[in-house]
Order: sequence, then C-alpha cells, then structure tokens
Amino acid sequence: MYQPQVPADVVWPPTDLWSDEPPMESDWHRKQMQLLIDALESQWHDRQDFYCSGNLTVYYSLTQCKSEDFRGPDFFVVLGCERRERRSWTVWEEGGRLPNVIVEILSDSTAEIDRGLKKQIYQDVLRVPEYFWFDPQSGELCGFHLIEGRYEPLEANEQGWLWSAQLGLYFGVEAGRLRLISGEGAVIPTPAERAQQERERAEAAERQAQAESLRAEQEKQRAEQAEAQAQRLAERLRALGIDPQT
Repeated sequence: MYQPQVPADVVWPPTDLWSDEPPMESDWHRKQMQLLIDALESQWHDRQDFYCSGNLTVYYSLTQCKSEDFRGPDFFVVLGCERRERRSWTVWEEGGRLPNVIVEILSDSTAEIDRGLKKQIYQDVLRVPEYFWFDPQSGELCGFHLIEGRYEPLEANEQGWLWSAQLGLYFGVEAGRLRLISGEGAVIPTPAERAQQERERAEAAERQAQAESLRAEQEKQRAEQAEAQAQRLAERLRALGIDPQT
C-alpha cells in the first residue's frame, strides 16, 4: 500500500477535492471510456469493494494538491475500497490506496506522454500493478504488469487479448472497441447491451412460440382435413354397397 513520507511541517491539502480534468478529446474517447466503466460495473454489480472511473484526477501527493506532470487516467480501477461516487480519487483520504489497473486511450496529442511519462509515473511513483494502453486508430493494445518494481510486457493470447490478473478478465479489441472479456471468452456487455440482448432473446422466444403455435394449428388442420376426407370416402363406399371397414 502507498505510504508517502510526510515531513512534519507539511500542511495537508484539503479533502474531497474536485477533479481537474479537461474534457475528453472526442466523443469516441468519451464513449470508449464509458463503455469500460459500464461493462465492469455491470459485471460486478453485486460487489461493493471496488471503484472504477475515468478522466478523473488522482491526487497522490501530500506536498501539492495538483501536479502539472500528471493527469487523471482515461480508465482506472481501485480494489478493496468502498463503492461510492467521488469527486476525485484522493489517495490520503482512501487509506493510501492507489489504482490497481489503469488504461489510457491514445490520441495524437497524448500518445507520446501515455507511452513515456505516464508509464514512468505509473511504474515508479504510483506502482500501479497493471497498465494498458489502446490506440483506436491502429488497434494497438499493449499491457504491462509490475514485476519487482518494473513493468514487464504482457503476452497476448491467440485472439490478441491481454489477461488482467487484477480484474480476472481480458482486455481485447472487438469491432474496433476495447472491451472487457470473460475468462470463457464472452464480451462483457454494458447494461444497455444486456437489456438489448434480453429483448432480442425475448423476441426470439416469442417468434419461436408463434412458429410452434402455427405448426400445431397446421397439423390440426391437416388432421381434420384427413378425417373429413376419410369420412367422404367411407360415405361413397357405403353408397356403392361396400363396407368401408372391409
């Protein structure tokens, strides 16, 4: 756990600080960030021991409220904390807890910093166990885990997915989007996607029930027609003096 060394004469910063992040670079970046947040919160809907957010300032220095060298991650997850809404992530108000997982969505203006300075901060200062970045233009997905204080690259599986041991889930690119994927290979849906899937399943079940009802009605009609035809044949045989039973 993060335990900063605080000089005796340090004046503690205020608490419950507001986030100080600029707007997301594009609607695409905003939707991508929200996609990850919604999917994880939906997957862990019954858990109360985590916090995930994005584009939210992580205040980690007791000697200064803000750092000009650091901006909030596009997506991050903290484990072992209370699940509630926050204005920012203020480390000294959270028992020293820092993000367990950070994801940065690269853009033309941030790619160099995300690959360089931020990676260095996450490794050397925040000691984030897992760091990922995703380039939506090229589809590049890279991940690192902290081993003996240094980031070592994660190896992708056959599908190109990267395993997050912290989350127990994969990160993978599906249809041009960075998605969370279960260990069984199923894309984790957002609540909206889950609701859509349920509607589609309900509609499919309704169509199947209607088809089965139609087949049953057709079978009934065929049986009635066959019975009527047999009766007409029997009547013709009787008219000819022939016993239809023989």
